[in-house]
Amino acid sequence: MVKRQFPNPKDLAPLLKFRKPVWNGKTRRLRRALTIDDLRTIAQRRTPRAPFDYTEGAAEQELSLARARQAFSDIEFSPAILRDVSGVSTSWEVLGAPVAMPVGIAPTGFTRMMQTEGESAGAQAAERFGIPFALSTMGTASIEEVKAVAPTGRNWFQLYMWKDRDRSMELVQRAADASFDTLLVTVDVPVAGARLRDKRNGFSIPPALTLKTIANAVPRPWWWWDFLTTPPLEFASLSSWSGTVAELLDAMFDPSVDYEDLKWVRSQWPGKIVVKGVQTVADAKELAELGVDGIVLSNHGGRQLDRAPVPFHLLPQVVRAVGKDMEVHIDTGIMSGADIIASVAMGARFTYIGRAYLYGLMAGGQKGVERALEILQEEMTRTMRLLGVASLEELTSEHVTQLRRLEPLSPR
Repeated sequence: MVKRQFPNPKDLAPLLKFRKPVWNGKTRRLRRALTIDDLRTIAQRRTPRAPFDYTEGAAEQELSLARARQAFSDIEFSPAILRDVSGVSTSWEVLGAPVAMPVGIAPTGFTRMMQTEGESAGAQAAERFGIPFALSTMGTASIEEVKAVAPTGRNWFQLYMWKDRDRSMELVQRAADASFDTLLVTVDVPVAGARLRDKRNGFSIPPALTLKTIANAVPRPWWWWDFLTTPPLEFASLSSWSGTVAELLDAMFDPSVDYEDLKWVRSQWPGKIVVKGVQTVADAKELAELGVDGIVLSNHGGRQLDRAPVPFHLLPQVVRAVGKDMEVHIDTGIMSGADIIASVAMGARFTYIGRAYLYGLMAGGQKGVERALEILQEEMTRTMRLLGVASLEELTSEHVTQLRRLEPLSPR
C-alpha cells in the first residue's frame, strides 16, 4: 500500500519556481540554440531566401558538401577511461602563435548581405574568443575596417589572384600594413563553380530587387530594415559590379595562375603563407617543397567542383606525407565541436568554419557569432572529456575510426 497525504505548501514552493522572463528577443532565441543546426533554423527564419541560399548552397548537385558532412557523421570515437579530465585545455599554437581553440573563422564573401554587421561581427567575436578571423578578398568590409574593429585580434587575409596582378598585390600590401599576420592564398577558383541556387535566385551585388525577392523579405522585417537603413552593399576591394556572383568570379579570377605565380606571391609577403584549396597528396607534397607554412585541405565548401575529394577523408594521407614539413589545416563540412576534435585527432593542426559562423551571424549578428563559438567550445570540451584527454596534444588517430561509405573500385 502507498501511503498518501495532502501536499504541504512549503514542499510545493521549490517546485513552483518559474524561470525569470528574458525580455530581449535576440538573447532569448540565441539561448534556445544548443547546436549549430539550431542556429541554422533561426537564420533561415530571419533571412530572405537569396542570401540564405548563397550561404547554404553549393555547386551543381551539392554532392561535395553532402559527402563532406557525411564523413564527419561516419566516424567512431574510441574513448579512454579513468583519466583525469578535471581540467581541459583547447589551446595550442598555430602558425607560431597561440590560439584558444583549434578553429578560426573562414573567409566568406558578401557577408553583410547575410546580416548587416557582417565581417565586423565575425572579427570582434574572433578577437573576444582568441581565435583567428580571415577576411575574404570578396568581403564587404575593408582590411582597414577589420583592423579598426578588432585591433588586437589575430587577423588573416585571404587572397584570390586576379587577372590584374597589381590590384592583387595592392591588397596584399594593405594587409601587411594593417599587421595581418597570415596570407591565405586560395587556389581552387580558376573559374566559378556552377552554384545553381544563386543563378535561380538571381543573386547579385548589389541585390537585384524583384517582386519575388520583396515578397520573400516582407515576413523578415528586421533584415529588410537593416538593408534599407545601412550603407549600400558593395565589395570593399572592388569599386563596383552589377552582375551575378558567377559572372564576377569569371571576370576577375585568372585561370592561368600556376606554381610560379605562387612563388612570386610568397616573395612579396612578409608573414606566414597558407595555401587554401589543396585536394591531392601530390599537390601537398609540391607545396611542402615550395616552403609554404601550411595548407588547407578544402573543396571550397563544396562550392566549386562537385564530386570533389572529401577533405576529412584526405586528411590522414596528407598528414603522413607532409605533416612534418608544414601545418595541415582543414575545412568543409564542420558543424560541431566533435567534428573539430576528430579533425585534430586525425592530424589537422587547425580547422575553419564558414557556414557555421554565418548561421550565427544571420541568427543574431555578433551575439549570434559568439553563440556559435560558445556552442563549439562547449562541444569540444565535452568531447575531449568523454574521450579521456585533457589537451589537444593527447589526441591521436587511435581516438577516431573513419567509417567510409564510398570506396574506390580500384587503388589510386
